[in-house]
Amino acid sequence: MSGFLGELKRRNVIRIGGLYLVAAWLLVQVAGTLLPVFEAPTWVMKVLVAVLAIGFVLALVVSWVFELTPQGLQRDAGAPATESIAPQTARRLDRTIIVVLLLALGVFAIDKMGSDSFSGSGETTRAKAGHPENDADPIPAVPAKSIAVLAFADMSPGRDNEYLGDGIAEEILNALAKVEELKVAGRTSSFSYKGKDADLREIGEALGVAHVLEGSVRRQGDQVRITAQLIRTADGFHLWSETFPGTMDDVFALQENIARAIAGKLQLTLTGKQAQRLVNAGTANTEAYALYLQASATFNRRDSARYVEAMAQLDQATTLDPGFARAYARLAALYAVALNADTVEFDAAVAAAEKFALRAAQLDPSLAEPHAVLGLVFRYQRKHRESDAAFARALALEPDDVTANFWWAITQTQAGYRRQGIIALDRTLQLDPLLPNALLWRGREHVADGELELAERLLRRAAEGGHSFVGIAQWGLERQRGNRDAGIASLAAGLKYFSTAFPAGATDVFARACLGDAEARTEALALIDAHLATRPPYVSGVAPYVLAHVGEPARALALLQDRSTTNDGLLMGELFSPPLAEARRTPEFPEFLRRMGLAAYWDEAGPPDQCKKDTSGDYHCE
Repeated sequence: MSGFLGELKRRNVIRIGGLYLVAAWLLVQVAGTLLPVFEAPTWVMKVLVAVLAIGFVLALVVSWVFELTPQGLQRDAGAPATESIAPQTARRLDRTIIVVLLLALGVFAIDKMGSDSFSGSGETTRAKAGHPENDADPIPAVPAKSIAVLAFADMSPGRDNEYLGDGIAEEILNALAKVEELKVAGRTSSFSYKGKDADLREIGEALGVAHVLEGSVRRQGDQVRITAQLIRTADGFHLWSETFPGTMDDVFALQENIARAIAGKLQLTLTGKQAQRLVNAGTANTEAYALYLQASATFNRRDSARYVEAMAQLDQATTLDPGFARAYARLAALYAVALNADTVEFDAAVAAAEKFALRAAQLDPSLAEPHAVLGLVFRYQRKHRESDAAFARALALEPDDVTANFWWAITQTQAGYRRQGIIALDRTLQLDPLLPNALLWRGREHVADGELELAERLLRRAAEGGHSFVGIAQWGLERQRGNRDAGIASLAAGLKYFSTAFPAGATDVFARACLGDAEARTEALALIDAHLATRPPYVSGVAPYVLAHVGEPARALALLQDRSTTNDGLLMGELFSPPLAEARRTPEFPEFLRRMGLAAYWDEAGPPDQCKKDTSGDYHCE
């Protein structure tokens, strides 16, 4: 055996084999980076690896059979020993091996440093969006097991399947978010980069993630092709890329395959049900699923003009699959958010939201969404304890559910627990740093506390995210800075979303009145009186909001306690903040708290920090 090994060394077979393996490894690393850039199909890499494997065997055979001599390449058996240059060749091979090994070590070191910078070592990366104290407090290093799933581009010939690309990406995001050891950036923040040529390092820093999953969907008829690639944000290195062809009937399996590939690349531990299935679409009916995705696209955009259409799509989806719990839950959520947009009748919408949420929870007790909907609807109905219980259930099922956390935050604020609401908003923004509605609400709290620079930063991000009524908070910022005209423009734009019960031009009147215009105040009060004279079943939420800001706090409180409004949250979201201290000092305020059910609620749950009960049993708030 020692003679055979000696012969292998003499003929440089071992050197050739080692050099070939190291060079092949380098070639595969380079190909893994460049092939996805040119959108090469996955079979190219497979063919390359197969060719390199065959080449390895051929290299060993050639080095055994042939030897390099002054006369050229000769069969080793026929080469005279005096003409053999094997020793010189060995020395040249040794030097070549050293150079190639140094290159390989350099590539390995770069790869390792890129990974470590996102796993706790090295300099701390700061997230540039989200948590309001980002610019003051250090943010922990980005964990290595973290990812943002970007919206998948629609590459269909007619560019008419955007909802499918968004839906597939969201399904993968939701599935990965349930893996305990993986940090997943929120949907809204991740999808905010759709259509933008953003640098991956910027995305990684802004969302606090070490990896990005991006991809595309191409649908033509019933055929669908999904391409996905996993990229490291530190250096843009492509860790994995693959194309998944199939039909719409295969879409569930394709999503599962992608999610499992990501889990494997990130070395995630899957236990329990996740070991068998990561992505749970909730239905096996592809037509019902497509309708669900289309309606969800409307819900996610908060496209109020299409709420009724989306509700019809979900009705059809549940008809096709009566056991589709997620469709019932999304239908309930649509009715809940439609209330604030004045697109549906209030009583009917509340009843529908509650009915569909209960149906969804019955079909699938593991869903958090229906319980979050119930928490919101119960607060609309001023059933405060029931609301708390529903939110507790939702957050127990899915602690990182962004919608549940956000709705919990705003309902806490409206129930007087402003400090707890702020904490919950900060939690929401940690989960989804660019969520426009959370940025608006948190920015409004900063305005109320006079923290204008923080407020401006968050409100600007909310506006950049497409928020339609950011002016509801922006006007307070402009007012404190003395920018009266800008404040009027901001408030007028913000109130339009909620003012369908008033004639055109009313929002400009309301805005000027709130900014101190005496003539506009008289006109605004006349508009409100005219609205109330029609005896609407539900008073516009704009009416008490404007009354509170034009020096009529007692009338504002009376409207809320005596009449149901289309949007209590407009005023209740600000009622316990510093700018509306005058309303809390009115003699009518303790009775208002009793009529709204807050006094009894505080008796059980404990009063907010700024409110105390006197000897007569009345609550007073600072």
